[in-house]
Amino acid sequence: MAIRHGEFERIQSVLDDADADGPLTAREILELLEDEGEEFDSAHRVATVLGRRAQTGEVEVIRDQPYRYDITDESQ
Repeated sequence: MAIRHGEFERIQSVLDDADADGPLTAREILELLEDEGEEFDSAHRVATVLGRRAQTGEVEVIRDQPYRYDITDESQ
């Protein structure tokens, strides 16, 4: 399944607006997205999008149980 255009940007925008303190699980991110009216299929979809961006260094994956995701903010 291909990444749909803008999914990462939608996640990033919601996390920026939420001013989340520290890394979050995919489920926590999904809850924030749903609170903001953003539709995602599942926490697995969120993890897939963020995992692919981790390959480019835009996201740090903290491999605890459960995994946590920290989006790098290049502007700071």
